[in-house]
Amino acid sequence: MDEKDRKILSLLRENPEIRQREIARLIGISQPSVGARIKKLKERGLISYVVGTNLKKVGLYLSKVEITAKKTNEILNSFKNCPYFLNGFVTSGKYNLCLFFVSEDISTLEALVDAHIRPRPNVMEVKMSLILSMVNDFIFPLKFEFERKETPPCNYSGSCGACEYYNAGRCLGCPVTGFYRGKIWSEVKGK
Repeated sequence: MDEKDRKILSLLRENPEIRQREIARLIGISQPSVGARIKKLKERGLISYVVGTNLKKVGLYLSKVEITAKKTNEILNSFKNCPYFLNGFVTSGKYNLCLFFVSEDISTLEALVDAHIRPRPNVMEVKMSLILSMVNDFIFPLKFEFERKETPPCNYSGSCGACEYYNAGRCLGCPVTGFYRGKIWSEVKGK
């Protein structure tokens, strides 16, 4: 990767919709050369496009949940279809798992941790932090299509309708089960 490739990457990061013609003008090469460079950068995995929601602009709350657990893959796999789950990482150090969740309200994030993470037998310690501000926009693909089910995708053994957090108004519920009182996923129809 040379200086022109780095400039192309910078311009695309600043404006993903910038035209190749404009990139060519700004860095002083032909448009076909820009196209060839972009193609090579994509093939190498240096450029990837994600269509998503700007969490900073839509006012969603973001939480980071750090966990000390015996079976990290079991926990990661249990949340992979959860609409609130953004991403998870196996990490080194005291906490060997880091999960990111998003919701319209803080109480739903707290309920998610208290009802779906803390009670697990292989979870030894949990630390939840709210992300209060972001320097840059944070674009992430939210899950808007999912199969409707009786039970939530996180393998929670009960029904959202019988959940103490949901019934006490401390959780918006799970869009997958139909027990959901929020707005972001309210018009989503299951497959």
